[in-house]
Amino acid sequence: MNNSIVLGADIGGSHITVALVDLQSRMVIENSRVRVHVNSHGTAEEIITAWSQAMLRAVENMPWSNNIGIAMPNPVDYETGISHIKGIDKYDALYGLNIKELLASRLNLEPIQIRMKNDAGCFLQGETFGGAAKGFDSAIGLTIGTGIGTARCHNNTAEDADLWHSPFKESMVEDYISSRWFVKRYAELSGKTVENVKELASRHATDKHAQAVFTEFSGNLAAFLTSFVKSDNPEVIVVGGNIAHASALFFSNIEVLLHKQGIDVPIRKALLGEDAAIIGAASCWYDAKRSSLNTMIL
Repeated sequence: MNNSIVLGADIGGSHITVALVDLQSRMVIENSRVRVHVNSHGTAEEIITAWSQAMLRAVENMPWSNNIGIAMPNPVDYETGISHIKGIDKYDALYGLNIKELLASRLNLEPIQIRMKNDAGCFLQGETFGGAAKGFDSAIGLTIGTGIGTARCHNNTAEDADLWHSPFKESMVEDYISSRWFVKRYAELSGKTVENVKELASRHATDKHAQAVFTEFSGNLAAFLTSFVKSDNPEVIVVGGNIAHASALFFSNIEVLLHKQGIDVPIRKALLGEDAAIIGAASCWYDAKRSSLNTMIL
């Protein structure tokens, strides 16, 4: 048994990614990473089988602590492990079931050896534990892709800020800060279509409409961050998700706009990619106060 090695899992709407995490080095053990498709519309048996098999593959022939951290989307009672997911087009079959108990029985573990945390919170927890926000006591984080995820971290504990549906301009935050906004807005200005932000970014140098879209996005994001920063008073802002790959096209604009509002909080691109949630989930077994590992031997 290696008490510094914890299994981290990131559960998405159509897949699960798992890997062993070394809590001493704060890194994923590369040859342990497993990603498999999951039928989120399947039966509880099918879902739990897919999850447990992925986990068993990741730890096969590897010494580890027998402790698991799971990044799981809302709504779930993370303490008890009971799923309240219903009516959101994924994992309905798990409604009312205890995920910890179901997985523990498949993995020959005790439910207490499995900890769960909100997936948006795990992203920022990972970046705080071993990524872009390491060394900071407080942070806010954004994952911007098709939609937007928001999280806050204080005293080494991150949680979902759940601001995607907050009122913003004519509707809500996600309608203005997301990759789908880029695609929609570019079509409105140019009459042309692009598949995604990556394609739009490739046109930025020569396309005035692409430039205008990124400038407008900078204003949207700066306006949202102004409110977020003033309410949370973070030491750093971390931006992840697919949009972060184009950070060179808008980070500097946002910093200027925030400075005009009297805000000089640094903005950093997330470093860990998809590993952030895995590392964040696993880090729930790390006891920061004792600078040691919170492990269990049964």
